[in-house]
Amino acid sequence: MDLVCPNCFSTQLRKEGWNKGKQRHFCKKCCYKTVNPLTSDDAIILKENVRLAKQKQSAQDLNRIERKSFREFARIENAVGKYNEELVKIFKDNNLSKLTKKHKSKNSAVGVIQFSDVHFNELVSIPNCNKYDFSIASARCRTFVDQAIKYFKAFDIDNVLLVQSGDLLNSDRRLDELLQMATNRTKATFLAVDIFQQIILHLNESFNVSVVSVTGNESRVKKDYGWVDLIATDNYDYTIFQTLKYLFKGSEITFIEGDPMEKVVNVAGQNLLIIHGHGGIKTGIEKSINQMIGRYRMRGTKIDYIIFGHIHSARIGDLYSRSSSMVGANDYSEKALNLSGRASQNCYIFYENGNRDGIKIDLQNYGEGYDIDDSLAEYNPKSHDKLNQGTTIFKVVV
Repeated sequence: MDLVCPNCFSTQLRKEGWNKGKQRHFCKKCCYKTVNPLTSDDAIILKENVRLAKQKQSAQDLNRIERKSFREFARIENAVGKYNEELVKIFKDNNLSKLTKKHKSKNSAVGVIQFSDVHFNELVSIPNCNKYDFSIASARCRTFVDQAIKYFKAFDIDNVLLVQSGDLLNSDRRLDELLQMATNRTKATFLAVDIFQQIILHLNESFNVSVVSVTGNESRVKKDYGWVDLIATDNYDYTIFQTLKYLFKGSEITFIEGDPMEKVVNVAGQNLLIIHGHGGIKTGIEKSINQMIGRYRMRGTKIDYIIFGHIHSARIGDLYSRSSSMVGANDYSEKALNLSGRASQNCYIFYENGNRDGIKIDLQNYGEGYDIDDSLAEYNPKSHDKLNQGTTIFKVVV
């Protein structure tokens, strides 16, 4: 019966001396030395055991991966279900106004006010640098609208397009982000909707208002990115837009539907492409912009201008503009990126003759804000300095 190497199962063994009274064998194939070679029958049994062990381990690994994926999916589904239940409850307990006006249009020029990277629900407290919470977000939003109204009125604008270009709600997928949340997702969504409905009504006092939205990356529900519509709409930005659309149903406010991640809107005869900026815009911005314009040209659509946000740095250009964030500097930009920043947003005027103007409005300093329910923003102890407030735990009266 042939002897077999226990290391590589080769039969190319030769005798090579003795070791403690036992015949030693040397494998010519793998150079393994042994005093316990296998018989051919033993080798067959061992090979089969190894094959079965691998097969079993593979099945266990696959089962574990499937169970993990199912658990993660179930957690997300349960969280979203609870989120929707709580959101409906909050809307039932709070009435939002939707009294709107229709204005006569005398001027063909259109104003565009861009809300990008608002990051509602983020808490920032950097001494001598920047602070941010729902109250400050509300104040900066109102200051932005006040300044934009002055700008639009100076040019006799009658029609305004309100653009939501993504990341309206802050991410809560990482531990450091969870620690910097003002409140939970449900209350944060309601507060965002409440502030935006006040913004829309504020603008509508002077202009006809249309609203358009694209989804960002930070407001997504799931951990992974998604580019198909089904995944892209699983996003708090989309929820906020659709909730506003429902609230203003039957009003004079127009809501523009379309691709959740890229929208082309005709503004005063010019095709404006609205994106968030986390997908098609790469490091070489000018090249990315031209590639995007070329992609649409292949479809037969001429793009005249592109606006986006994402990287929290403002720029007004000839072919595109990039908005900064409503937040300004935070711990990540200051400590991880070693960058300083200021809160700002952009607004524009598009003219029928093909001209367009744009300005950046600095919002680091602000005035009074819109009315919000402070009780909905008190989930985190950092909100309203609750850590420094005395609280009566137990009171005995004799």
